[in-house]
Amino acid sequence: MAAPSNISKKRLVFVFIVVMIAMLALIIRLGYIQIVTGEELKKGALEQWTRGIEIKPKRGTIYDRNGKKLAISVSSYTVWASPADIKDANDTAKKVAEVLNMDEELVYEKITKKVDVEKIKQWISKEEAKELRNLNLQGINIVDDNKRFYPYEDFAAYVLGFTNVDNDGLYGIEKTYDKYLSGTPGRWVKTTDARGRQLPYDGERIFEAQDGLNVVLTIDETIQHFAEKAAMESLLTTKAKNVSIIIMEPKTGDILALANLPQYNPNNPREPLDEIKKEEWRNLPQDELEKRWYDMWRNFAINDAYEPGSTFKTIVAAAALEENVANIDTNFYCNGFIKDIPGAVLKCSRWYNPHGAQTLKEGMENSCNIVFVNLGRKLGKEKLYKYIKAFGFGEPTGIELTGEQGGIIPYNTDIIKEINLATMSYGHGIAVTPIQLINAVSAIGNGGNLMEPRLVSHLIDNEGNVVMENKPKVKRQVISQNTSDAMLDMMEGVVVEGTGTNAYVPGYRVAGKTGTAQKIIDGKYAPGKYIGSFVAVAPADDPQIAILVIVDEPEGVYYGGSVAAPVAGKVIEETLNYLEVKPEFTEEEKEQFEYMEIVPDVRNKNIDEAGKILMEHGFKYTTDTYNISEKSKVIDQFPLPETEVSKGSIIDLYLNEDAQAQKKVLMPDLIGKSREDVINILENLKLKYHFKGEGKAIKQRPEPGIEVDINSNVEVEFSNQ
Repeated sequence: MAAPSNISKKRLVFVFIVVMIAMLALIIRLGYIQIVTGEELKKGALEQWTRGIEIKPKRGTIYDRNGKKLAISVSSYTVWASPADIKDANDTAKKVAEVLNMDEELVYEKITKKVDVEKIKQWISKEEAKELRNLNLQGINIVDDNKRFYPYEDFAAYVLGFTNVDNDGLYGIEKTYDKYLSGTPGRWVKTTDARGRQLPYDGERIFEAQDGLNVVLTIDETIQHFAEKAAMESLLTTKAKNVSIIIMEPKTGDILALANLPQYNPNNPREPLDEIKKEEWRNLPQDELEKRWYDMWRNFAINDAYEPGSTFKTIVAAAALEENVANIDTNFYCNGFIKDIPGAVLKCSRWYNPHGAQTLKEGMENSCNIVFVNLGRKLGKEKLYKYIKAFGFGEPTGIELTGEQGGIIPYNTDIIKEINLATMSYGHGIAVTPIQLINAVSAIGNGGNLMEPRLVSHLIDNEGNVVMENKPKVKRQVISQNTSDAMLDMMEGVVVEGTGTNAYVPGYRVAGKTGTAQKIIDGKYAPGKYIGSFVAVAPADDPQIAILVIVDEPEGVYYGGSVAAPVAGKVIEETLNYLEVKPEFTEEEKEQFEYMEIVPDVRNKNIDEAGKILMEHGFKYTTDTYNISEKSKVIDQFPLPETEVSKGSIIDLYLNEDAQAQKKVLMPDLIGKSREDVINILENLKLKYHFKGEGKAIKQRPEPGIEVDINSNVEVEFSNQ
């Protein structure tokens, strides 16, 4: 055989080099795919052959300060379709539509979409879910879901707010604390082929959802009830457009109650409670309907500003005392008019019968505009403006609700003319929000500290552990303790001797101030439209609560002392009794009202008999038990029998149901029951719970018949087999 020529050798070498280069390139490419882009490609592949349905977490509970549930999540069911797994779309659509009471064409359209999964219907009933499961339709999945529920209906609606169909917070605390309440979604993952059909040989995987945190409010359910009840009575009596009541704890800034009436039901927030209004809305166009919704959801106490009228005199007086330009005995003279302001004549409300000579304290009691115009002049616009800002007007307070307004105050002192200074001194020409005003008056009552209003005290997990805490926050000290004491003395005189006598509560020293202001609509004072208000702290010697009552556009009488002060007095009495603030009666009060009475012994009597005895002695009574029967027996009472208390006091009764609920409960047998039935049982017993699986209960811990503490955690396992 002839030896290969040089040309052949060169060709072989060239081919070898080309092959080696190609092999090296392939090796590099393979390494790049496996090492550099391997994870990304793996993820993409998994996405192509897996299909997932979101498992919604259980939204956190909203509690009042004493642990009462104001917003909860109840178990429900959502129907999903996997179009690729459905073989007979017509038959499936027909059966699903019959069970869910839906349009068959709509169901068919949903289950034939070119998507991996499609939601058919959210929040179906337990019976519908059971019937649909029994049909065993391929490609139709029923997933456990959670629905937001407000057990007290329209109670505290403007605090709680509401959620949408996806359980996202839209208003109120539901909105501002949504990221904590909402939790982390889980996933139900299935393996599919290229056409999206589930593969039979690979198991499903469920990644559990992480429940949201629970929010504990500063709101007290009982005090909120007092406020809402009083607001409703005022609304019906005065036929007002709106009644707003805020109750605050001055020393901490905690909001104990916030009521705006009329209100709405968060369970159905787009439907008014009033039947007449409901009918009016029925045929409205969508854009007008949306406007009505937003008007209904608007929180007057936070979102609206109004002229405070004479309640603002508390701020002017506090500034004057702090700056030492006057004291409570400084003399003023009222002849009915202020005539020395160019182009304006201002008059006192009693211009026809002037107050004459009076001290600052008497001017406060009489709510004399002339006194406060002259006081504002003594103070000067720079100092008055400084205190308006220092008390927090003109800026949001920072309360944990959406849409808070900052009010309207002059931009700077340069634009405050003599007439502006005069009218601002008695609460006109300036606009404040209700939350700003009660926060400022709380500062007057607590020794001078302006607090940041607080609606949420802390967040807890399902085991009750505190995860995050909102501590009371002092923004700044505005006035001294001496000024605070002097102001409370003057404001107490308003209730004892002045315009606020309708808020007088025997046994309690109430310090308050009335206010009446004409409303401004479209930039002009609206004839015949007024806001009557009353703000107070009590007891004056050691303030436990501050209260603001606003009656918007009452019919007929509109003065704050007539329409708002009586409401405040009633709520103050109920609240201080509830907080167990002991009344201290003067000898005069004891003699005049004969207010002391011995508490009778009603223990071991049924609730009906006990109630009659207490009412005969002039007492009121209350119990936290909701499921009261004729056989409910009183096992204890507070105050105890033979205690001397004021007639009309509230006696707390503890029933046999209370003992069970407050101490121990007997663990019920949950085996064989549905998830919904188990939830209802455990919720009624006030037991916490943790679930696994779905279907019927097959295991529980603790075992049935065991006595457990209230708030114990119960573990329940469910199965379809």
